[in-house]
Amino acid sequence: MALADQIQEFLQRLTPPTRGSLLTELERLEVCGAEIPGAAPVLERLRAEFRSDGSTQTRANNPSRLFFAPLEPLLIDADPDHANSGRISRGSLSPIWEWISRDLLPTMARDYAGAVNKLIAADNRREAQRVVDTFQAKVIKSLENTLASPDAIGQAQAKLATYTTARSAGHDLAKILCAMRARVALAKFNDDLPAKIAEFGDPQVAQVASLLTAFGKIQADALPFALALVARRLKAPWQLIRLASKAAASKNAVDIAAAPYAITVSMVLDRLDNSRTTLRVALKNNRVLVAKEILTEIYDTEYALRVRIDQLDGSEWGRRLECLLDATATLVEAEVRRFPDKVGHVLGSTRLRSHLSLSGRLTYLAWKGRDALVGGAAFCRKLVGAG
Repeated sequence: MALADQIQEFLQRLTPPTRGSLLTELERLEVCGAEIPGAAPVLERLRAEFRSDGSTQTRANNPSRLFFAPLEPLLIDADPDHANSGRISRGSLSPIWEWISRDLLPTMARDYAGAVNKLIAADNRREAQRVVDTFQAKVIKSLENTLASPDAIGQAQAKLATYTTARSAGHDLAKILCAMRARVALAKFNDDLPAKIAEFGDPQVAQVASLLTAFGKIQADALPFALALVARRLKAPWQLIRLASKAAASKNAVDIAAAPYAITVSMVLDRLDNSRTTLRVALKNNRVLVAKEILTEIYDTEYALRVRIDQLDGSEWGRRLECLLDATATLVEAEVRRFPDKVGHVLGSTRLRSHLSLSGRLTYLAWKGRDALVGGAAFCRKLVGAG
């Protein structure tokens, strides 16, 4: 039997929901850069069935999309197993929805989906939203009971494991519960923020800090989500650390760690980790120019952290940063070595850091505390381009 026929026969044995879950899981692994031998023809067939518009992104059906709508500003297309304070992996939604529909509240979920589909077909959006709000409240109450004890949490995680291989789905479930409980307050906070924050200087930091203080008084547990909404408005996400550094007694890492919103430094490092994963995927797919943009952003973030936080290297943040940069250097070194020594590579160009001023480069070197190297892939972490 031909391979194509074998694949078709295998897929036909699965129920449509199972095939949909398989597609979601394969696409999640694809985003993470995982090597899955033989996955291409399976993805092709599943996308032909579920992606009638030719897209390669997960499209939830209306009932689940409306249910998770309050989370949309917080979603990220990244590996669920990476730390993402204040953000939720989009890839976790499908398995969690399957778990809600099949294990948590199967009868209510079926009734909810049927009612919403009818109301959407009748273009009765207002009544559909009322049904959504009611079901969200029921799920929140059920989740609060389900996640009330370690044993119950373990059982929920075991069930979720049947829908996804992502180990962090249970953690995302807890984050979803927190964000859903705070959905009204988060929506108001989001509306109160400026549409764009082009400059995040002292006046803007003070304005945002005031909004965060008011939000924290009513939804302290959901503060990381509010910070994630702020980061969406910034020209450069690393600027989020200014909320912590401006409130700290000094620029020393210890003082910043004790300041309000110190979590912003970890959140910036989370984004750096996601950038590293995105870089790996870009290189795997030979998207060199995209990789160049990602690498430049990584450099910018590293530079900002080192210049704005004293004694960073001796902190847990600094150690995590070093690990991320080591992993990035390994990726780029492997890419550069694919080419002969006499053939230049855009990722090996010293101009990648040429956007820094001379004083900025000298400051960078002083903070690094070691000489800049030339040649090889060491430029990923040690070379400051001369322009």
